[in-house]
Amino acid sequence: MTPFAYLRAADAAEALRLGATPGTVFLGGGTNIVDLMRETVARPERLVDVTALPATIEETDAGGLIIGAAVRNTALAEHRAVRARYPMLSRAILAGASAQIRNMATVGGNLLQRTRCTYFYDTDGSRCNKRVPGSGCDAREGFNRIHAVLGASDACVATHPSDMCVALAALDAIVHVTGPSGSRRIAFGDLHRLPGDAPERDTVLAQGELIDAVELPPLAFGATSTYRKVRDRASYAFALISVAAALDLDGDRIADVRIAFGGVAHKPWRATKAEAALRGGPATHQAFVDAAALEFEDATPLRDNAFKPALAGRTLAAVLQSLATGETA
Repeated sequence: MTPFAYLRAADAAEALRLGATPGTVFLGGGTNIVDLMRETVARPERLVDVTALPATIEETDAGGLIIGAAVRNTALAEHRAVRARYPMLSRAILAGASAQIRNMATVGGNLLQRTRCTYFYDTDGSRCNKRVPGSGCDAREGFNRIHAVLGASDACVATHPSDMCVALAALDAIVHVTGPSGSRRIAFGDLHRLPGDAPERDTVLAQGELIDAVELPPLAFGATSTYRKVRDRASYAFALISVAAALDLDGDRIADVRIAFGGVAHKPWRATKAEAALRGGPATHQAFVDAAALEFEDATPLRDNAFKPALAGRTLAAVLQSLATGETA
């Protein structure tokens, strides 16, 4: 591990002052950044601990929730309003990691965690444009079972690892950010980047910008939602495919629907094509399968992950069918 300075911010103002210096990284629970530092993938010069910032979950006037960035994942998953009104989020968090990690990890840190691509972590000889820009991408011709089939580029085929973020994408969350230039609100779908020719940049955040909170807008049919994760083993594995979905039925027709996929792209993938195809149509298994096929019509699988579009279709159909019948357990 490369030597670094450790500083603890007493409040947001101090965190912003300390974080403005290049080479500085904010530290939440440390469940990802510390691992990256141990492997010398990340070499920050300074860590600014922001866990002293408020960790609250509050109601908004509109009927949504404001979740402080320092809230621990366990606290969010267990919160009564989240479980009742946004069950897909609670289930996504519980699917994401062990209890020990959930007890440490923060909401802000979860949003900023980095890919688990094997080549990103291998500093002893693997080429990775995300780790060393311009070096190449060994994953394209290497072991790429878990890699992207949507939105990838010649420079990078890594996937975003978060389960929580898939649910937040489906829920149209809003990220509250403060930085040297002031405060701004970022639509969740705009927070994370597709790789393009700069895969080393995971998000649109600038140096020194601090995530203050995540806002969940009210969603009338949010209670009819769930999250399903398909992986190679039942625990300690990242998603091959995951689906966060909410469904609103009017009789046997779909009045509204929200869908996001994990494990398929460099960012949580909001399935806007599938949603548009389903709205107003019948809530049938074939409609669900056809909507998924439309979403993945531009997929570009690699050698080892050509199964992903079909698996995504089956998973989406199973999830929506379970929501339509009320069998989401």
